[in-house]
Amino acid sequence: MRLPPHILVVNGIKVRRPVFLLGAPHSGTDLLARALKRSPGFHMTMGRPCVAHVVYAFARKPSIAQTSGAVRVLRDALAESWHVLPGSCGACAPACQEAGGVTGSGPCVSTAEVTRFGDGSPDLLYSAPVLLRAFPDARFVQLIRDGRDVVADMLADPACLAWFRPAMLTEQTEFPNAFLGVNKDEHLDRWKVMPAAGKSALRWRSAVRLSAELRRALPAGQLMTVRYEDLVRKPPQTVSVLGEFLETRVAKAVLYDAAVPQVGAWRTRLRGEDLALVEKVAREELKRLGYRSP
Repeated sequence: MRLPPHILVVNGIKVRRPVFLLGAPHSGTDLLARALKRSPGFHMTMGRPCVAHVVYAFARKPSIAQTSGAVRVLRDALAESWHVLPGSCGACAPACQEAGGVTGSGPCVSTAEVTRFGDGSPDLLYSAPVLLRAFPDARFVQLIRDGRDVVADMLADPACLAWFRPAMLTEQTEFPNAFLGVNKDEHLDRWKVMPAAGKSALRWRSAVRLSAELRRALPAGQLMTVRYEDLVRKPPQTVSVLGEFLETRVAKAVLYDAAVPQVGAWRTRLRGEDLALVEKVAREELKRLGYRSP
């Protein structure tokens, strides 16, 4: 007999059609999360430690995500992240606090106003299959951005570069590993000596391949792909389509912020040798997605 789907209740509210934002680092998930965080009725979290610990455990050791307990662990982590308490925002990442307008310990939302839940934590992409099992009615939005712009931002982000340190490769790390972009065990030695630009390109390449697999696996009603370039160049049109998909009004004011990374900034930010390496590593995906060199 088939068991009924699990209904998660947080703050006395049933979690229905939660929204999860997926993408490579610096592909725009944080930008869209800020927009949704300011949308009516949404409780959107970003990078809460309870979620990050689970996400990176799955990323390091993908086999854990296949176990029977993976769904419960991730569901419990998200329930903790979404739980609204007087001091709950104190555990949020600075970007999440800023997006919610938090000046103290919070909370950033009132439970009386919450109707939808979502999460835009970094690297949530690698937990997508578990999220789907945990929340069969979930809505996924995946962000795609030019890999050269992604690498330029990754090279300026200490948190991204930290994953490339030898000390991060522990005995818990399994290979092949989609998170690091290493397809085969025998490629690990080459990965260790590769410059950071190449490792960043591998992460982007692996992420867009996972995104393509999700596109093939999920019905159109549950997955929408958004180009970062459309999000920042055509906010009204992109937000309108996104709002229809999510059945909500998406706040777009944050998309006009002067601090939003511009399209094509890689032209002045990537050194010649780094650009050549990125285009060599990710040539196939850049071409398939229409990101051609000028």
